[in-house]
Amino acid sequence: MLAGLAGLSTPLLAQSGGVTAGLAWTVGGGWQVEGADVGYARALHAGPLSVLALTARVGSFIDEGAIVGGARGVVFGVTVAGRTPMAHLADLGADSTATQVGFDLTLEATGYAGSRNPLPVGSPWAAVSPLLGLRVGDPNGAQYALVVGPTVFFGAITQVRPFLGLRFEAPLARQERRP
Repeated sequence: MLAGLAGLSTPLLAQSGGVTAGLAWTVGGGWQVEGADVGYARALHAGPLSVLALTARVGSFIDEGAIVGGARGVVFGVTVAGRTPMAHLADLGADSTATQVGFDLTLEATGYAGSRNPLPVGSPWAAVSPLLGLRVGDPNGAQYALVVGPTVFFGAITQVRPFLGLRFEAPLARQERRP
């Protein structure tokens, strides 16, 4: 058992994987879904995709028109997302420790279930979101992203809403830089 734990803790296994966390909002008038994400992201080199992520989302329904007591019910979701490589725009900082800035495209598919759901899509429902992201960070370390785009809810009815997300990704093991 100790040998198995030692094998799992090696940096080689963790270099292609990382932790991802963030906040997600469906914005607009009326009721919105607001939640927090946490999950696992893995480097993938298959076609146009460079990262595949599996995350869990927990949140609530928020009535943006209410001044007090706008929260209602709980929403749970499981998301599978694929992301393209970052289209590099600029480097910030010194050459040896430059922070990259660029754009990427993420395609998310989420399955939701909620209690006391005020949305007309019913519960459970699914969503698909093509998201454009502005990404900042070290390509071998922590990265931050702001993602925006439409999300299409599929349930009792089909509904399109704007989506806004803040994301953070970090590798599970540090990689040594090569000169």
